[in-house]
Amino acid sequence: MGDSGFCADSGSVQGNGKIKWKKRLIFAGIFVLLFAVECLIALYVRDRFIRPYVGDMLVVVLLYFFIRVLFPDGIGHLPLWVFLFAAAVEVSQYFHLAALLGVEHIRAARLVLGSTFDVKDLACYGAGCLVLVFLEKKCGMGKR
Repeated sequence: MGDSGFCADSGSVQGNGKIKWKKRLIFAGIFVLLFAVECLIALYVRDRFIRPYVGDMLVVVLLYFFIRVLFPDGIGHLPLWVFLFAAAVEVSQYFHLAALLGVEHIRAARLVLGSTFDVKDLACYGAGCLVLVFLEKKCGMGKR
């Protein structure tokens, strides 16, 4: 079966360069859309659910699709690797890594490294990664 869309089986055409570029474009489009949603949440949403929970859940999905642009055929256990990366960033906040590195005054560093540890963020990252596991299984997006 050919790769005719986002949730298509691509097992028989993994070596095809055109299919890889098609996948990259699909993943890039999803990444850009999610990035726009994250920006809108950050700039305009001031609530107690969407911004703190959905935003954190979406950030791991955003990271996943960015990686899939670079590796369109997937990486084994990618949702797990994304979760471990997000958890490492979160744990670094517990130890105030930005301050230890002397970059806490740089807005971009605070944005990437964060500033406040919250165990609920880990749960949100886990939920986002579970969504990714479901998508990989349902849509055949995982590494074969």
